[in-house]
Amino acid sequence: MAVSEKIKIGVCVMEKKVFSAPMGQIFDRLQAFGEFEVIHFGDKVILEDPIESWPVCDCLIAFYSSGYPLEKAEAYAALRKPFLVNELEPQHLLHDRRKVYEHLELFGIPVPKYALVIREVPDEELDYFIEEEDFVEVHGMRFWKPFVEKPVDEGGGMKELFRKVGNRSSEFHSEVRRVRREGSYIYEEFMPTGGTDVKVYTVGPEYAHAEARKSPVVDGVVMRNPDGKEIRYPVLLTPAEKEMARKVCIAFRQSVCGFDLLRSEGRSYVCDVNGWSFVKNSHKYYDDSACVLRKMLLDAKAPHLSSVIPPTLPWKVNELVQPSEALTRQGSGINGTFGQSEELRSVIAVIRHGDRTPKQKVKLKVTEERLLNLILKYNGGRPRSETKLKTAVQLQDLLDATRMLVPRTRPGLESDSEAEGVEHAEKLRQVKAVLEEGGHFSGIYRKVQLKPLKWDKVTKSDGEVEERPVEALMVLKYGGVLTHAGRKQAEELGRYFRNKIYPGEGTGLLRLHSTYRHDLKIYSSDEGRVQMSAAAFAKGLLDLEGQLTPILVSLVSKDSSMLDGLENASTEMDEAKARLNEIITSSANAVDTNGSQEFPWTVDGAGLPPNASELLPELVKLTKKVTEQVRLLAKDEVEQLTERSLYDIIPPYDQAKALGKTNMDVDRIAAGLPCGSEGFLLMYARWKKLERDLYNERKERFDISQIPDVYDSCKYDLLHNAHLNLEGLNELFKVAQALADGVIPNEYGINPKQKLKIGSKIARRLLGKILIDVRNTREEAISVAELKNNQDHALIENEDTEAKSKNSHKNDEIRKSSTMSDTSMDQDDDDDDKEPKYRLDPKYANVKTPERHVRTRLYFTSESHIHSLMNVLRYCNLDESLQEEESLVCHNALERLFQTKELDYMSYIVLRMFENTAVALEDPKRYRIELTFSRGADLSPLQKKNSEATSLHQEHTLPIKGTERLQEVGSYLTLETMEKMIRPFAMPPEDFPPATPAGFSGYFTKSMLERLVNLWPFHKQTHSSGK
Repeated sequence: MAVSEKIKIGVCVMEKKVFSAPMGQIFDRLQAFGEFEVIHFGDKVILEDPIESWPVCDCLIAFYSSGYPLEKAEAYAALRKPFLVNELEPQHLLHDRRKVYEHLELFGIPVPKYALVIREVPDEELDYFIEEEDFVEVHGMRFWKPFVEKPVDEGGGMKELFRKVGNRSSEFHSEVRRVRREGSYIYEEFMPTGGTDVKVYTVGPEYAHAEARKSPVVDGVVMRNPDGKEIRYPVLLTPAEKEMARKVCIAFRQSVCGFDLLRSEGRSYVCDVNGWSFVKNSHKYYDDSACVLRKMLLDAKAPHLSSVIPPTLPWKVNELVQPSEALTRQGSGINGTFGQSEELRSVIAVIRHGDRTPKQKVKLKVTEERLLNLILKYNGGRPRSETKLKTAVQLQDLLDATRMLVPRTRPGLESDSEAEGVEHAEKLRQVKAVLEEGGHFSGIYRKVQLKPLKWDKVTKSDGEVEERPVEALMVLKYGGVLTHAGRKQAEELGRYFRNKIYPGEGTGLLRLHSTYRHDLKIYSSDEGRVQMSAAAFAKGLLDLEGQLTPILVSLVSKDSSMLDGLENASTEMDEAKARLNEIITSSANAVDTNGSQEFPWTVDGAGLPPNASELLPELVKLTKKVTEQVRLLAKDEVEQLTERSLYDIIPPYDQAKALGKTNMDVDRIAAGLPCGSEGFLLMYARWKKLERDLYNERKERFDISQIPDVYDSCKYDLLHNAHLNLEGLNELFKVAQALADGVIPNEYGINPKQKLKIGSKIARRLLGKILIDVRNTREEAISVAELKNNQDHALIENEDTEAKSKNSHKNDEIRKSSTMSDTSMDQDDDDDDKEPKYRLDPKYANVKTPERHVRTRLYFTSESHIHSLMNVLRYCNLDESLQEEESLVCHNALERLFQTKELDYMSYIVLRMFENTAVALEDPKRYRIELTFSRGADLSPLQKKNSEATSLHQEHTLPIKGTERLQEVGSYLTLETMEKMIRPFAMPPEDFPPATPAGFSGYFTKSMLERLVNLWPFHKQTHSSGK
């Protein structure tokens, strides 16, 4: 927006600071809005010219650095009276740590335990200061070693802190036995912080960006990337830390201010305030800072001008859209609302992980002493107990033992009697190849179980008899690794959510650096592929940079009890599979008179192809054809493997290197090798196992439980190993897909009632958590509304007390009507001071009322939980207690889901909760629920031959289908109805572990809620309707 007369921003700063990259980036963005003229004073003007001749400006940016005449700048500000972004007089405080700490304490900001030693002259003896071998004592306050010693006016200490030069930032002086006595010092308790420092950067009191670095105090080394930039990681700030950032900004009257945060044992402390500081190398932060500063300056000098952020930021008008955007197909629009007063309050999404390698399992009985010894070594010497090997040390031990046992040569099969021994050797060779795969160990992706089967009593040399295992079952599980394509899919879906799931046009940005009014929590199951999908999604959602591993550690909370496992429904699933086998293998498969033409999904085994029994022999024949081709490819590789030294040591596992890849290994593809780290030997083992398990020739019996695995391998090789040109793979894929489309949905229940029963058992805890999420969102809204109403009432004389009482009574009734116990708070609130959370700024998502609090909860899980949740949503009305009710899913969507068959990688279900502020608090229509879903990866490029399919094939990546509605357009599902329909299948809140101390009344403290109220411009009708 251009204006006739631009607002002049004077930059009264030393040139070396003005021309730093962050300052340049932010000033360029400010000027791009067209409302500002930036005037740089320059060193000559600042140092030599009188203030009367300095340029006149409307707003002034001025801050101290070495050689800067702060008093002169203060005199100029007094003369011209510009709006000061950072006030000048308080900057004197920042030079003296004593005053900084005193000021922090004055404003109630936590600081580390400290004491001052002030000397008027060097080496002055002080009666209140005592130094002993293991501690110093100041005014009776004792600091045990290790402690920190800092000069009151600059960096330094017993762990001497230097400004970063090269890669050295601090140096520990082990030879220093005595503290320094030549000046004045602050002594601080050394606080264990887990080896990380947190830097917080404010831009105004309502905005804070935080990032962490590895603390150089640990080893004196600053971690740097290949470009020489210090490595910083995204950091979650708690509400209490956000409040501290706000207070620091206000206490020192510095809008743009950096400070250091220490996190130790669940509490946070401010240990240094730096004044004017900008984040380095973060374009999203530059965007945010320019927007926040623009609003600040317009509010101060041109309040009549609109400070609304344009849909497209002016410096991004000509920016090219990222090519990967095409990965997410656009679905039907979902941003329609019921009236202008409807606000997004919550987004809850359950998301399946991305593309992965096929999951594998090797089982073999072992009698070799080298392997049996590992049982006793790693299970505490208990001969009858199972042992699990997951760590790098444990797996290296197993690899060393296996290398000694694998035959150096690969003998031919001379007779049938040798078959068992050869198969055993082949399996050992496979174990060895799996452990050597990729050149590093990863407990996330490889684990071994050793289960003793037989025992014997052995007499030791001292005559004592002990029991030892003599035979054990070894089970090696591997594979299921998120591929480069899976990471790409997840990151792209995160970008899609950022731009499409939240209301608004244009940028739709959700920012990591933000006010506390929008909070995000991400949960994941325990599986590595799910965790990394969550991290990649977060990277796209929050526009993060860098490796996935620190994002995973910072953002993703594991909850295996909620998002893992099928144990609760194993009996029912076995029954479904038995019935499924009966339907497929019988001549009249897929016939059940209980169904109807109108509701084809109600028949037993719905979705199975009518010729399923004829397709099974074809599946076996084609599987053998593919397996034989892979066997021939594997022959040469086996010979090369046996030439390796027996004593090769696998290097330590480099998680960042292993999991940070987002691109396929082009060199491997060009060399005609399988994609990823899988060699031909393991690829052959994968197909051979499928061939062997799919059909038992001796018993002439098909195992239909192998159909999903055959389909899985087909799909993987068609996408990632098409360059191997395996003949018959396309035909096998079509047959496997036809069978899998019928088998997979029916494994979770052979008919709607069984699907509901199994789904409710698998997803019970997740459903309970979702109900707690929406309940807490509603409770927060009611609390804010009541506070706002009470404040309004206090301002109105002769208030109608009867109406007020009635309104309060009705709001109490709303709470009582929910069966959610007040003492059972959201698990997010557990250890609130210890569990960090992101705050995202909805202003950048164009949410109509940006000050509103929006809650986002993301749950990353596996296929079983997606199917289970969907089955409960669509069939919940079949429960006896709800048979008079309509399904939560409309008839049209039920038909589409029946046709969908597969909920593929990155499929998801989204629940959005809206609040209509024009409706009375007690009206059920105050809260509306919208349900949408996506089928996930689109398989059509695997079958098409057009240019788009060829391009995606070359990238080994499939696009993700767009979002589809589960309700009719214009339908209105209230929160009350949804709760009633889901509650019978959800874990009750009282069964969740205790979440918060008694008396905790929600996510925010009362003072935070009150401040939120003051910023919340309620709809004009709210007050009257609330009565």
